[in-house]
Amino acid sequence: MRIDLHTHSTASDGTDSPAELVRKARAQGLDVVALTDHDTTRGHKEAAAAVPEGLTLVTGAELSCRLDGTGLHLLAYLFDADEPALLAERELVRDDRVPRARAMVGKLQELGVDVEWDQVTRIAGDGSLGRPHIAEALVERGVVPTVSDAFTADWLADGGRAYVAKHELDPFEAIRLVKAAGGVTVFAHPLAVKRGKVVPESAIAELAAAGLDGIEADHMDHEPETRARLKGLAAELGLLATGSSDYHGSRKTCSLGEYTTDPEVYGEIIRRATGAFPVPGTGGVRA
Repeated sequence: MRIDLHTHSTASDGTDSPAELVRKARAQGLDVVALTDHDTTRGHKEAAAAVPEGLTLVTGAELSCRLDGTGLHLLAYLFDADEPALLAERELVRDDRVPRARAMVGKLQELGVDVEWDQVTRIAGDGSLGRPHIAEALVERGVVPTVSDAFTADWLADGGRAYVAKHELDPFEAIRLVKAAGGVTVFAHPLAVKRGKVVPESAIAELAAAGLDGIEADHMDHEPETRARLKGLAAELGLLATGSSDYHGSRKTCSLGEYTTDPEVYGEIIRRATGAFPVPGTGGVRA
C-alpha cells in the first residue's frame, strides 16, 4: 500500500480542487490519501464525492498552533468535524486570516513592494487566505523566484519584516480538543529548521505525554539524518512515525506520494480514531 497522509487543496492553499486532488492521488498510484487543509474541513465533502475506486480518503486538517512563541502545525485525522469546541477554535483561526493577510500586505507596501490586496485575493480564490498566497504574489511581482524563497526573515517567515501573527491554538489544548472529537494527532514536520525556529525535542516529549499520537518523520523539509533522528525519537517516546508529501499542487515542488506512511502505522491511526471513518472509493459516483 502507498499511503500519503498530508495534502492540501484549494480549500486552503493548494492549487488542486479537492476532487482533482483525489483523482491525481489515484493516478499517482496511491492507495490512501489524507486531505489536511489548514484549519478547515471545507474540502472534505467535495473530495469524498470524487474518491475514485482503489483509493481511500482520510479526512483531516492541519491545525495552526504556537508554543512559547514558536509556531507548529498539528495534523488531526478522522475527528468529528462538527464537534462544537474544536469547530469553534478552527473558526477563530479562520476568521483571523483575512485581517492578518491585509496587515501583511500593508507591511509589504510599507517596504516598497508593489503587492495589492486584490492580487492576493485573486490568487487565494475560495481558499483560506494564508502566507502562501501572499508569497505567490511576491513571485508574480518578481520579488522572489519561488514561494519558498518568500519564507525568509526578509519577508514572511515567523518574525520576518512582513510577518503578522494570527490566532493559533495552544498545542496541548489542540491535542485535547482533537481527542475529544475522536481524532488522532500527528506533529507535522517537527524539525523543519529550514522553515525557521522549531520547538525543542523536550517539548515533543511533553506533547507525547499529553496524548500526541505521532510525529511526521519522512518529509521533504527533513534531511536524511533528521528523519532517522525523528524515527528514533518516536520509538523512544512511543509515538507513531508517519511519512507524507505535504503536497500543495503547483505551489510546491513535491509530488503526491513523494514520502509515504507504513501500512501498519496507518492501521494504528485508523484503530485509534473514533470521530470519523475513512472514505472508500466508489468511482466518484455517490448518492
